[in-house]
Amino acid sequence: MYGMEKPIRSCHSSFMKNHFNTLNFCLSTVAILLAVALPPTVFAADYGRDANPIVCAQLKADNAATESETNEPRRNFQLVDAAEKGCISVAMDLILQGASVEARDRLANQALHQAAQGGHPGMIRMLLDKGAKINQPNLAGSTPLLKAVNNNKRKAVEALLAAGASHEAIGGNGITPLTAAAYNGNDKIVKLLLENGADPAALDGTGKGPVIYAAARGLSSIVQQLVDAGLDVNKVYDHSLTALMWAAGHSNDVPQPDGLTTVEFLVGKGSGLNEVDDRGRTALMTAAERGHPLVVKYLLEQGADNLRRDKSGKSALDLATDEDTRKLLAQ
Repeated sequence: MYGMEKPIRSCHSSFMKNHFNTLNFCLSTVAILLAVALPPTVFAADYGRDANPIVCAQLKADNAATESETNEPRRNFQLVDAAEKGCISVAMDLILQGASVEARDRLANQALHQAAQGGHPGMIRMLLDKGAKINQPNLAGSTPLLKAVNNNKRKAVEALLAAGASHEAIGGNGITPLTAAAYNGNDKIVKLLLENGADPAALDGTGKGPVIYAAARGLSSIVQQLVDAGLDVNKVYDHSLTALMWAAGHSNDVPQPDGLTTVEFLVGKGSGLNEVDDRGRTALMTAAERGHPLVVKYLLEQGADNLRRDKSGKSALDLATDEDTRKLLAQ
């Protein structure tokens, strides 16, 4: 352990001079040096290693320094903290000392929620082996799987799905993990969920499906995955909107070519050009109102009806918000 002699001597000297306030710092320093000098601990049952040996050594030292003051609620809090940081060695010690894997924080998150959010598959496996509930929602309705998806932690998603986590909406928010992955634009997690049986047509609490969020953000690769998984491109969602209408009216922060690619894919798969929503508006009208001339031009070329009027009597030209779009529609 070359290089450790000086800090250890310094700590010893401080202690011998009765500088008791430095003791905790000295213990932490030695623990961290040991963590760097010694090979990482590998645990049984394929839990892997601590995520960050230095962070976990510091956490272990901090816990040891306050051990005389520790009670069950504090151990439970420390377990949640260790789970979030991926400190498997610390978490296992705390469980042996009586910490509960079912303990919750004020938002009803358990240690498994935090391990999923932090993206620590080994910690996830260990907590499940110790009795953690895999599909327990917190107060916001998020299960550990949904937490992992929301934070784009693919390996955590893999571990939870392998252990049998449900990919359906369980909590009160009605959001499925697939919807969250589609919204995030995470192709790999979308693929994982679909391969594990997630329903590409499942609706959330607002009546939208995963394809709506992907289409509105110009995420054509995810739209394609969902359609390839069996989604009907002409499925009607809340307010009688179709995926094509959402794609045609994509948000303004989406690059125009990306929005166009999504529209082209949906039309190529048979999306109805002249279907109307509950306002009587078509995809062409929506694109005109949102100021997307590339989409307007393409839809016109494909045969979209530019003379149709909505329930208020307005045509696509009446709804157009920019000069380029008005010129296209006026032709």
